Amino acid sequence: MAPIDFYYVPGSAPCRNVLLTAKALGVELNLKLTDLMKGEHLSPEYIKLNPQHTVPTIDDNGFVLWESRAIMTYLANQYANNDTLYPKDPKKRAVVDQRLYFDMGTLYKSFGDYFYPMAFANAPADPEKLKAVQAALAFLDGFIGNNEYVAGDSLTLADLAIVSSVSTIELAKIDLSAHGNVVRWFSKVKATAPGYVEANEKPLQDFRKFVDKLKL
Repeated sequence: MAPIDFYYVPGSAPCRNVLLTAKALGVELNLKLTDLMKGEHLSPEYIKLNPQHTVPTIDDNGFVLWESRAIMTYLANQYANNDTLYPKDPKKRAVVDQRLYFDMGTLYKSFGDYFYPMAFANAPADPEKLKAVQAALAFLDGFIGNNEYVAGDSLTLADLAIVSSVSTIELAKIDLSAHGNVVRWFSKVKATAPGYVEANEKPLQDFRKFVDKLKL
């Protein structure tokens, strides 16, 4: 199988979702760093590839797809040797999907609403938006409960997406300590997700550059 072209920015949590998924599946990615600050995502070539001009984007031998969680599920459907990461059982899969949508629409969104105005527009910290992040983390804590992982007792795509968000939240100096299940789960995923350091921890350091500029 030829490597899949992967257009990405290392500091992006959604991009790290895909890096983690590829590691877990043993899928080779041809990494194509896309410099948003230089406008490489707005080039005619890139817009032809992805009219929405977002990252991450994959090109799998002519099949082009963007939106990280859609990419994750495609890779699992196309290349997984078993259904552990993305169960075929409709009810188990539905729980994984719910967690993915929760990450996109609630957890990561609340973080973005709070953090990115400070990072990119020099906006002051908004305490109400920070409360929304903590509320999302409280939901996540409840979802985990006594389980090992966010969608049950085995590692799934939901963990790979949410760990990208939670590691980003932690790096932005948002306190996780009130959410004991999240803290326990976070340690578990760091220890058990294939290629975690290479796919998430090292790329995350690019994000640290934004954090270090802020007085949080």
